[in-house]
Amino acid sequence: MTHPLDPVTLAVLRGRLEQIADEMDATLYRSAFNPIIAEAHDACHGLYDAATGDTLVQGKSGLPVFVGAMAFAVRATAKVAAERGGMVDGDIWISNDPYDGGTHANDFKLVRPFFRGGKLYCYMASAAHWHDVGGAVPGNYNPAATECWQEAVQIPPVRIVRGGVIDPDVLAILRANTRLPESLWGDLNGQLAALELGAKRLDGLLDEYGDALVQQALGELRARALRLMRSHIASLPDGRYSFEDMLDNDGIVNEPLTIALDMTVAGDRLTLDFSRTSAQCAGPVNISKATAIAACYVALKHVFPDVPANAGVLDAVDFVIPDKLVISAERPRPVGGYTETILRMIDVIFSATAQADPTRAVAQAYGTINALSIAGHRSDKGREGQRWVMFSFFGGGHGGHSGGDGLSHANAPISTATIPPLEILEAAYPVRFTEWSLRPDSGGDGEHRGGLGAIYEIELLEQGAEAYVFGERGASPPKGIAGGGEAAPNVFSYENAGQWLRPPMVSKMHGIRLARGERVRLETPGGGGWGDAAKRPAATRERDRAMGYVSPASQKEDGR
Repeated sequence: MTHPLDPVTLAVLRGRLEQIADEMDATLYRSAFNPIIAEAHDACHGLYDAATGDTLVQGKSGLPVFVGAMAFAVRATAKVAAERGGMVDGDIWISNDPYDGGTHANDFKLVRPFFRGGKLYCYMASAAHWHDVGGAVPGNYNPAATECWQEAVQIPPVRIVRGGVIDPDVLAILRANTRLPESLWGDLNGQLAALELGAKRLDGLLDEYGDALVQQALGELRARALRLMRSHIASLPDGRYSFEDMLDNDGIVNEPLTIALDMTVAGDRLTLDFSRTSAQCAGPVNISKATAIAACYVALKHVFPDVPANAGVLDAVDFVIPDKLVISAERPRPVGGYTETILRMIDVIFSATAQADPTRAVAQAYGTINALSIAGHRSDKGREGQRWVMFSFFGGGHGGHSGGDGLSHANAPISTATIPPLEILEAAYPVRFTEWSLRPDSGGDGEHRGGLGAIYEIELLEQGAEAYVFGERGASPPKGIAGGGEAAPNVFSYENAGQWLRPPMVSKMHGIRLARGERVRLETPGGGGWGDAAKRPAATRERDRAMGYVSPASQKEDGR
């Protein structure tokens, strides 16, 4: 019979376990070749249950949506391994299957079985966004894709490491399916190094405290997460709270798509029913059910931030997600733009929660990563013909909340990633940022104003290139809550022959031809406002004007 761990020991073990995942994150960030990993931290590590694949521990600096989705990748990998003789100590599996492991094909998941005394103790996993993995568009955010094969190479779970040695055949396939093989090689080695360090650190922890005690701590941390979630849910008024929002289009058909939620609070259980959501579509805003559940995990962690980050978060939640919706799509429906759809799922959870308790909820954030790829070939001496691909994502405003105004120029609420600095992008690629600034008047009005979006203008310094943009919120701006106002919509424009043009699909376009000196321009949304605008103090409004957050013209139009 085991006895409950004393609180001090449990807190120490929780910190030590989280530190292992944090060190794995840091190892990859410092060793990756790809700026999206090294600078933006588009990656994550965690520990997963040996029997179920459920999340045990996640790092604090990686992408939470990866952690939620990785549980599905671990289960899929374990199933394949069981069909091929079982997990073997010294092997590491790799895949980028977005239908079993969630997210999209740029996100490569590595799963390492961790053994103690010849017995599987847990899984260690690493997920990271690789720069380019084939497909029709450099960087792989293809807004015109109608099949997954047009987005990127598809790798089911296979062994990348056998008995501690990298499999040269699998590596050759990976290197043959990228425009940037050196970047791929560096990122893969970074993930392998992170897993190796994690195994050493976990061995050390188990040697110090004992296998059984650490296993008991993992179980108690999950149970505590469940108890805390039940307590938070029970504090909400029982009832059914519904909200729906729109995606601009799927990149193929210029018609909006609905993300609809009916949220039911019944005692200490929560039901998230997405049955009224649009059917799976032709274009790449589909996501898999695994990704949808991971998005809900992230949203609930925002609403209830003190709950430990493990599978216990979802143990008090029932999901109703019928098959073949835009949030439960099946192969070969394209899923490359998954970020835009999970952001809308988070939006509807925030807005439905606001109906139950507006003090807990945050107004909608800017709702798009504005994935931008500019690619071409070098013409400068010594690098003639060399391929270059700049891929990046961009920031916007977060929503106002009961405690104050929203953050300006922040990253999307799906992650703790950062926006790559312009100095890094300018050093790595033949581009120049001619503007990088806050966007006045972009945050929604309210007692607490939404944060501001940003303006990014990028000039091409090479003789020619193609650009691709995959965004959202061009037709349906972020919403306020508790009486707060909408934010400004997303605006993308590009320069051709002295004229500024906008995409026919509002927020998505592929094959934009740029000549030297021509520019692309992003004006990103702010966040929605929180509360009645009439309650915003006059002194605060004067500060907004003095800081340039709100223009005098805008205040005059609003009658202030």
